[in-house]
Amino acid sequence: MDHSQSTDPSIDRIVEEVRGLEGALVVAPVAGDPDVPEPAWGDAFFYYAPDGQMPTNVQPYGTVVTKNYPEDTSSDLDGPGRWRVNIHVGRTAAAELVDAGTSDFSTADVLLPHPVYGSMGWVCVVTPGPRTTATVLRLLREAHEAARARYARRH
Repeated sequence: MDHSQSTDPSIDRIVEEVRGLEGALVVAPVAGDPDVPEPAWGDAFFYYAPDGQMPTNVQPYGTVVTKNYPEDTSSDLDGPGRWRVNIHVGRTAAAELVDAGTSDFSTADVLLPHPVYGSMGWVCVVTPGPRTTATVLRLLREAHEAARARYARRH
């Protein structure tokens, strides 16, 4: 799915908010993209890349996934209208934001530890709605700023 033509205004809003951040690069592979593995088609990956080039030596600071991945099915993203935003906030912030003992990773519109990468400081929200959209956008801005600071230290 090309997020610039997405049918979900919430995904569009998140992607456009990130695109509006200084130095942000949003990589949103479309079906048939020969340079990207098929499972990533339709998803979005957020980087700090002031040169506009996708970094090869860093992970994105945030993603939007629109389906289950083989090793990541507990959010039940294959159902209609379900998707998830993932944000790297760091271990300390993640521990303060979410209950690490969470076992139901399919609950929508709730800030959760990432089902696979929670121990590495990632949080997520399945289908953000009225309760979490503002928090998701704030956390993405903060993650972008942290990525910018890491970039500045390396350069």
